[in-house]
Amino acid sequence: MENARPLPSYLVQRYRGWKATSYANNESWYRRLSDEGQHPRAMIISCCDSRVQVTSIFGADQGEFFIHRNIANLVPPYQPDGNQHGTSAAVEYAVTALKVAHVIVMGHSSCGGVKGCHDMCSGAAPELEKKSSFVGRWMDILRPGYERVKDIKDPIERTAALEKEAVVVSLENLMKFPFVASEVKEGRLSLHGLWHDIGEGTLEHYLAEKGTFEKV
Repeated sequence: MENARPLPSYLVQRYRGWKATSYANNESWYRRLSDEGQHPRAMIISCCDSRVQVTSIFGADQGEFFIHRNIANLVPPYQPDGNQHGTSAAVEYAVTALKVAHVIVMGHSSCGGVKGCHDMCSGAAPELEKKSSFVGRWMDILRPGYERVKDIKDPIERTAALEKEAVVVSLENLMKFPFVASEVKEGRLSLHGLWHDIGEGTLEHYLAEKGTFEKV
């Protein structure tokens, strides 16, 4: 691949610093992880947004979380059509192979993907309607959520509500995966919805019985 280039120097320096400190001080732990494989207790589906760092929020060590990131932390509907589905594959592996006890979907404030969905569904982003738009077709997953909040008059409040709908829609779609639904029914797996306010540092969890999010 002729277009690949060496790693930028600032990243090389950071790697060498990590290898000389964090790795050197915990070498036996890393070797144990390598030899024994991973046994995470939870899968976290979060956004690609660089401001969202779930391991920092929960103080997690290596090997503790199985993390999957995508635009707007969405889980698509169950669609076993023989095509390539990255998020669905990650869910399948976490639930059927790793046997995680929890699947957590975490949305966040000021989500660019959700804002794009809002603009697309309201007619303000025709470029996302194009069949060639990967982001637009991915955000189609959230259209049912937009239908539930479209009557909120204030656009800022509507977009904020849509961020939480991204979590709810994903939880709904998770239960359409047969292997997820069966594990939940048997009590071996629990699903959780979270929303993180980046600026405030707060975390809200979804209470299904109330249909609302409340601060943790």
